[in-house]
Amino acid sequence: MPCSHLYYNIPPAIAVVSTTPWDSYLIRRRIWTYPPNAIVGPTLFQIPAEEIFFFIVQTYNTSLLYLFASKPTFHPIYLCGEKLLHDARGVRLWRWLVALLLAVSIVAGAGLILSGGQGLYMGLIIVWAGPFILMLWTLSYQFIINLPLINTLFPILLPTVYFWIVDTLALRRGTWVIESGTKLGWHLWDGLEIELAFSRSGYRSELTNYREAFFFLVTNILIVFGLVAFDNALAILSTFPSLLPTVPPLPSPTQLVKALMVAPSQYDDERIIGLQQALERLRKKSRSFYLASGCFQGRLRIELILLYSFCRVADDLVDNASSVSEAKHWILKLTEYLDICYAKNLEKSRSRDLFIRGTFPASAQSALLLLPTTYLSPTPLYDLVKGFETDLEFSSACPFPMIDEQTLQVYGSRVAGTVAELCLELAFRHAEEPTTEQQQHDIVQAGGRMGIALQYVNIARDIAVDAKIGRVYLPTSWLKSEQTTPEDVLKNPLSPKVEILRQRLLDSAMRIYEDARGAIELLPANSRGPMRVAVESYVEIGRVLREPGYKLKAGRATVPKLRRLRVAWAALRKG
Repeated sequence: MPCSHLYYNIPPAIAVVSTTPWDSYLIRRRIWTYPPNAIVGPTLFQIPAEEIFFFIVQTYNTSLLYLFASKPTFHPIYLCGEKLLHDARGVRLWRWLVALLLAVSIVAGAGLILSGGQGLYMGLIIVWAGPFILMLWTLSYQFIINLPLINTLFPILLPTVYFWIVDTLALRRGTWVIESGTKLGWHLWDGLEIELAFSRSGYRSELTNYREAFFFLVTNILIVFGLVAFDNALAILSTFPSLLPTVPPLPSPTQLVKALMVAPSQYDDERIIGLQQALERLRKKSRSFYLASGCFQGRLRIELILLYSFCRVADDLVDNASSVSEAKHWILKLTEYLDICYAKNLEKSRSRDLFIRGTFPASAQSALLLLPTTYLSPTPLYDLVKGFETDLEFSSACPFPMIDEQTLQVYGSRVAGTVAELCLELAFRHAEEPTTEQQQHDIVQAGGRMGIALQYVNIARDIAVDAKIGRVYLPTSWLKSEQTTPEDVLKNPLSPKVEILRQRLLDSAMRIYEDARGAIELLPANSRGPMRVAVESYVEIGRVLREPGYKLKAGRATVPKLRRLRVAWAALRKG
């Protein structure tokens, strides 16, 4: 994907361009020297080819670590607008403390250079790297502070310690040298000077001082802070459509810089908070789709999470109602909400926010406010609400409405097939290559069938859980064929007869899945792999249920975390 390619190609290019003049100066001043018998021979501005190769290797290694650590991270939730910054006083305090520390360090580094002698090398490191780190901190301090430490500290420290060890070996072997008259002589350990742990050099097998250690730490901070700034800019571009209505797949450097220059006062704090709530719902309610969401990028990922959040909130409003009358009330209000969203009457459409805030619980409001109805067809959303009505029939005069498989298919189409269709609409909206109307129609039809298959898996998994609330989704006609009744399922949802029907339902799910899965390969490239992960992660639940002796947790079969990761990796590797 284009943005990933930036990670792979731009950081090493910047590392070579920015480090070459500095390295060349150190070598010409004989602060660093390389014994002739320790290098191959070719040089660029007196820099050995091995040293230039090191620039690239270090940058690639640190960038890859950052990529692996940050891939699942949903970056928009770490933005802070004016209100959030006001509430997070610690962020503002750290902003100025670190900026002051960096500024003082740069001045002190300049002083070491002017004084010459043993502090020259350390001063050169600080004056070379300090302004860049200060600039990146000023632009992206929110992200650097708010991101999980696994995203920032881990990709800094791990390669730093690794290079400390490797460079110690190189210095002891005399592969390169920091001249003794330019270094402070402090040692991190035998063989590694602090400057080199923060830098690199060595002629004799002597104690390397803290400057070399310092060089490695500083360069890895530069790489990670640069990548954080890149993610910060992308998060701003992706999160706030009001600031930039459309975002190209590969934003230009100018767009990235402009994004970083946007004042926090222009951020939509309510949207950020809504995204935080939406991600938390996804994390708590669906581990499979939470895992899959990390494979999507940009606005497509944001809008898919918002779509899931709406579906979850709407379902909970109905399911958690204290009575049938309250559940019907919420169905009516959800229908009215959709009427307002899709009203052609401009005045009625403008009343949407007031209606939401005055009608729905505070915990549900952000999900309704942020649903991207502008890009979604109304029919699947109305059908989804009709599916909620089916759930209410379990409390009616006919308490077991799933009379046959046809009825179950209609239900699955309404509550899951519709969601699949909506997901695909968003995928087509953010496609990086065009698809014909016929292709879109065929894929959406297959997606609707795949939604039914996944709903069957969901029902097969939750037989015991549903029985606790008086619901049996297994078709009554199937139960009769096994000489049992819905009441029997309520009494003993783990009986051998129920298990036979569970497997029959899974057989149906797998047949539909096999019939529809080919359409995934017709999806746009930027959503094909992630959508495959979403489907395969959920289907894996069905595969677990088909294994002899599967284990239940809280009445449900679950897929172990490592197995989910293997499934996701295999799905992504297919391209």
